[in-house]
Amino acid sequence: MKRAMMQVYVKGSGEAVELYLKAFNATLGFNVKSSDDTFYHAELNICGNILAIAEANDDMDKIITGNTMQFCFHYGEGNEDMVTQAYEVLKEGSEILFPLGPCDFSPLFTDFIDKFGVRWCLFV
Repeated sequence: MKRAMMQVYVKGSGEAVELYLKAFNATLGFNVKSSDDTFYHAELNICGNILAIAEANDDMDKIITGNTMQFCFHYGEGNEDMVTQAYEVLKEGSEILFPLGPCDFSPLFTDFIDKFGVRWCLFV
């Protein structure tokens, strides 16, 4: 296997890419924009891991079926600032399932669904 990456399809991919770049201090790698300025494909490098983002279209409901998915980023102790930054950038318009704070397995944890419908689990 050459690599593995995460892929998410969202409405408003241009806004999502900009927000995720800021939230995760990511860099934009290979990307292809569509004529309407949305992303056909965008690869964000987040701490050496690739999150690919593409614009969801109206036919996605027919193609994508299955259970809810969640992206979990375990930053490790000493990286509390990275978790806090991502949470602060993404929390607006999000459904907060577990507010930023300690939990049974981490001194800093959060679980939420962002305004694009992506579920995130972030912890140290």
